[in-house]
Amino acid sequence: MTTQTFELPDLGEGLTEAEVVRWLVAVGDTVAVDQPIAEVETAKSIVEVPTPFAGTVSVLHGGEGEVMEVGKPLISIAADAPGGADGAADAPAAREAGAPVSAEGERYREEERAGSGNVLIGYGTPDDGRTAGRRRRPRARPAGPAAPPAPATGGTGRPPLVTSPLVRQMAREAGLRISEVAGSGPGGLITRRDVAAAIEASRAPDLATVTPIDPGRPVATESASAPDAGDPRAEVDARTGLAESRRTPMNGFRKSVAASLSRSRSEIPEATVWVDVDATELVRLRESDPSGPGLLSYVARFVLAGLRAHPELNGLVDTERGELVQYDGVNLGLAVQTDRGLVAPAVLGAHRLTTLELDGEIRRLTAAAREGRATPAEMTGGTFTLNNYGSLRVDGSAAIINHPQVAILGIGRIIDRPWVVDGELTVRKVTQLSFAFDHRVCDGGVAAGFMRVVADAMENPAGAIARL
Repeated sequence: MTTQTFELPDLGEGLTEAEVVRWLVAVGDTVAVDQPIAEVETAKSIVEVPTPFAGTVSVLHGGEGEVMEVGKPLISIAADAPGGADGAADAPAAREAGAPVSAEGERYREEERAGSGNVLIGYGTPDDGRTAGRRRRPRARPAGPAAPPAPATGGTGRPPLVTSPLVRQMAREAGLRISEVAGSGPGGLITRRDVAAAIEASRAPDLATVTPIDPGRPVATESASAPDAGDPRAEVDARTGLAESRRTPMNGFRKSVAASLSRSRSEIPEATVWVDVDATELVRLRESDPSGPGLLSYVARFVLAGLRAHPELNGLVDTERGELVQYDGVNLGLAVQTDRGLVAPAVLGAHRLTTLELDGEIRRLTAAAREGRATPAEMTGGTFTLNNYGSLRVDGSAAIINHPQVAILGIGRIIDRPWVVDGELTVRKVTQLSFAFDHRVCDGGVAAGFMRVVADAMENPAGAIARL
């Protein structure tokens, strides 16, 4: 029996670590080539990791919630026979012995030679229409009394649905059992808000056990009591003289965000311009067809028109070769606020889509990003970013460019404001566009030209769409 160990691969994002969110198999399970074995969370998204080997799971090299390094053992699988459980043999051993190698095994070897040697089957491989399901070996039940009741599952009969390790950590630090938290998300998904509500409920005092206060005796409060010497809150910051109430380790996602934003600020000489836009006609167009594309889809379409007119804003700066690069096509990034933080997945090939198709992709992509299901290509392939911070009920922002991109456009909330039309003061639907750009790729004239393309189209959307 041959045991093969699959190491945690680079998931195509250049990251060095990932956290095991959930194992999809257990020791003793039989697995097939390309079958998902675990869900892992990187700094970009949550992805399923398929196995390149077939056989019986012998070792899981990490627990759920554990952060593992790329290149370290993830799972060990024992082949039941020289051909493996599904005929997928260990290709190198079979080749040396002169034994035939299965098609799946040969495909893995070819991909391994073409890549880094740690190939993730199922990413960029042909879809042959087969689905590898989980096949669990039957296990004998011990004789004796019935097993004790299973842990609480919120009344659903299923294990608690949690996709974010941050939510589990939040519950764990508060001393809550995640299985006792009711989920309000889709399908019973437990969110940060649910855990926060449960924490707040657990802190409510039990009136039946409150000891009456003796008016003749001083009341001790938490703030007045001396902190425990072993409590990290007892540490005093030398600069401010204040006690530290809490220290929280930065997770992989926050580290990645910090590194990206810091690099953007240190490398890109950015400038910002902004303009107020009368979006009254755009709002009327949207309201005329409630089932049609959303406002952001129209703005996205106008952004694509602006990038066609000023393609230097859809590229990057190659500092090593001293060249300005422009892309033949647009992967339109969208800033999306999630439970994990702010991410910017991209609508791939947005320049090829109609306004209606853009609307469908924007809705699908934002939902996938919030669930941590956006693909690595979507999370890293953006060429220009559109940030709708109006959804956060703010009017403007000096956004940070998403390195290595060279520009980002933000749109604020649309509100009623006094506006002069044909010399008359009236009330209009007004929003603010703010645009940050890399001064290395263009000057203010180009940035202003791009802004006017977008702003003019928003003020006269019917005419703009007719010309697109």
